[in-house]
Amino acid sequence: MSTPEPIVIVGCGGHGREIFGIIAAVNDVGDVPWKVIGFVDDTPSEENLRLVGLLDSAWLGPSSTLAGLDARYVIGIGDPRIRAAVAGRLDGVGRPAAPLVHPAATVGPATTLAEGVVMFAGARVTTNVTLGRHVHLNQNATVGHDSVLGDCVQVNPSAAVSGSCRIGSRALIGTNASVLQGRSVGEGARVGANGCVIRDVRPEQTVKGVPAV
Repeated sequence: MSTPEPIVIVGCGGHGREIFGIIAAVNDVGDVPWKVIGFVDDTPSEENLRLVGLLDSAWLGPSSTLAGLDARYVIGIGDPRIRAAVAGRLDGVGRPAAPLVHPAATVGPATTLAEGVVMFAGARVTTNVTLGRHVHLNQNATVGHDSVLGDCVQVNPSAAVSGSCRIGSRALIGTNASVLQGRSVGEGARVGANGCVIRDVRPEQTVKGVPAV
C-alpha cells in the first residue's frame, strides 16, 4: 500500500465538506491515496467550523496557510466565479491541485481531466471530453461526447450537457438544466435550474426556462 498523500480542502462550507466525503469514498475502495490534513478558509463561520469538527477534521487557517504546507489541495467552493478567483490566488503558492473522481462516477475513454477537477457520485462523462482546471460535476451530472468545459465550470446536480457542447470558463449550469447538442454557453454565463438551452448563450448572460432565454 502506498503512503497517503496529504491534501487540504479550501473552503469549510457545505461544498467543501461534501468533497471531504468524496475523498473518504475514494480511500474506501482500495489503496488510501489521500490524507486530509484539514481545511483552509479565509472567513469560516462558527457553524461551518463546528461541522468541520464533526468530520474529525480541523480548520488550519486562512487560504494563505497553504503556502507553508507540503500538500496538494482541492477547492471546495460551489460558486464558479468565487472558485476562479480563489484558484487565481492559489496559483502563486506553488502547490498542485488534485483531481478527485468519486468511485461511483464514470469517466469514458479519451477524456482529459485537468488538475482540480472534482466529479461527485453519479457524475458521468462519456468520451473525448475535456474538463478544464477546477471543473466540478455535481451529483448525477452528465457530459456528452466531444464536449469541452473551460476552467472552473460548475455543473449542478442532475444537469445534462449534451455532445459537442462548449461551456466557457466560470459558467454555471443549474440543477436539472439541459444544454442541447452542439450549443455553447459563454464565459461566466449562468443557466437557471431546469432550463433548456436550445441556442447559444452569450458570455455573462443569465438564462432560464424552457427554452432558456
